[in-house]
Parts: sequence; C-alpha cells; structure tokens
Amino acid sequence: MVTQERYRYVRLNIPGLDALIPKGVPEGELILLSGSCGMGKTIFGLQYLYLAQEAGVFVSFEEQIEELKNQALVFGWDFDKLEKEDKVRMVKYDPFRLGDIFELIENNIREIRAKRVVVDSVSAFSVHIRSEAEVRRSLLELYNILKKNRCTSILICESVPGSNAISRYGVEEFVTDGVIALRRVYQNDIFRKALIILKMRGSEHAKNYYFYDITKKGFEVFPDLKVDVERARFFD
Repeated sequence: MVTQERYRYVRLNIPGLDALIPKGVPEGELILLSGSCGMGKTIFGLQYLYLAQEAGVFVSFEEQIEELKNQALVFGWDFDKLEKEDKVRMVKYDPFRLGDIFELIENNIREIRAKRVVVDSVSAFSVHIRSEAEVRRSLLELYNILKKNRCTSILICESVPGSNAISRYGVEEFVTDGVIALRRVYQNDIFRKALIILKMRGSEHAKNYYFYDITKKGFEVFPDLKVDVERARFFD
C-alpha cells in the first residue's frame, strides 16, 4: 500500500536556502526569521512573496508600503503589478492599535485566498505589550489565524543586540514551527553574514552555519560555504 505524504511542501524561493531544506517547508507552517538591523530580513520577506506562484499578504508594522515597494524595485520586483492582479496585498498597521489588527489580517488573507504571509515585524507590535503573558497570547492568536487559513508564513523578529537571544521576549520561537537565525560573523579579518536553521518542524534541514549576502538577485545563501565555527566570532 502506498502511503500518502502528510504535508504538501513549499519552497521559500531564496536562492541557496532551498538546497538546505531539500524537501521544502510543510505548508501552513510559521517560520520565525530572527536577526538584528541591516541583516536583510525585510528583503527576505519581500522575495519570499514576490517569487512565489501563489497569492500572499505582506503585513508591515514599521516601514511605509511605498518604501517597501521601492526597496523591491532595486531587485526588479514590481509589487504594484502583483497588487493590480490581486496576487499580493501589502498593508501597514499601527502597532499601537492592536484591537482589530488580527481581524484585518484575516480579511486580507481570505479576500485574495492568500497562501503566504509575511509579518514585519512581530517585535514591532509586541514591544507595545506590557507583559510576557500578553505577548504570548497575542502571538498565539496570530498563529491560530495563520494556521486556520493554511498560510505558510514568515514572522520577522528583531534579535537583541549584544545578546545570543533569538527574540526579544524568548517566547516567539516557541509558538512557531521553524526558526532561521541571521548572524554577523567575523572571520579571516572581515565581517560577513551567516544563517542557521535552528528548527524546521516536519522537514529535514542542514544544521550548520552558512554564509549569505544581499546580491543583485536579492537574498542569496551559499550552501557550499559553511562557516568554520572554530575560527569564527559571532555577533548579534
């Protein structure tokens, strides 16, 4: 008897990174993308949506939509075109007004039947919540909405400078299915960028640090270039 796959797997559309997750990411999973300022997190999110062959929603709590679109145009990604075709929704919400945000996100998902979502960033709305318990409750509410609609999602998160912590509160990584961490590496007298996949529920993945860069293609990982952790110093 032939057993069926439990999951449908999707690609992240990040050159080099898909090679580190050979099977792909199980559909409907939430992936936390953690890193400090300037590591390319927003570019990763834009690329993940633009190169997909399915509808997606980009939720910004920080940058203006026009600024995001201008960033994308540097790489030849025309989000205006996708919006006119109703393949993408790009929306900005005020993190001070959390009351109706989750309902608005779900409405946008349903209106275009989105299968991918990027939230940039969960740190921006959680920083206005006073207690860790309320942060966890809000993240679980967002998690449930995205899971219910089977959206494979990237939740962008700011790591704390000078700390090895993945997230600001230490709870974000526990309510997501996968975690990708971005770090600065000092090796051979130069600073470079590297990432590691810390977890990816339901899918085998590489477990080393790999160099990446922001190139003319956008966010690009070099799967043949492992970081020599014995000789490297990590920051952020």
